Amino acid sequence: MPEDYSHEVRTHDSPAMRALFVLLGFLFVGLGVAGAVLPVLPATPFFLLAAACFARASARFYNWLLNNPTFGPTIVEWRRYRSIRFRTKVSAILLMASMLTISTLFFVKDRNVQIGLAALGVLLAIWMWRIPSRDRSGPAAS
Repeated sequence: MPEDYSHEVRTHDSPAMRALFVLLGFLFVGLGVAGAVLPVLPATPFFLLAAACFARASARFYNWLLNNPTFGPTIVEWRRYRSIRFRTKVSAILLMASMLTISTLFFVKDRNVQIGLAALGVLLAIWMWRIPSRDRSGPAAS
């Protein structure tokens, strides 16, 4: 039985804004689905953006997204606890590191850009590592 998350929805007063939020929500769902398939595009941030848009536009679409068996649990975990599963975190860091390494070594020729990408990758990995994981104790958990 699907859970009802309607109490979390605060629809915008303007019908035009609600329509815009619905359109943006589906755009972000599409980008999230593409990110689930493409290794260079992250899926989770787009699903979180879609949830935020649907929360301002439609209880029906918000419930649909949060009850999705594939993406719903990650969204609910973030919205309730501001945490991500440890396995998801490690997978994201490893995938990001491998894609940045491949891009930097094989496609970027400018040394300054390579250094900038490496620094950005390290900063993003540190930021992501610091996000709490409720399913894991230790330095990455809170």
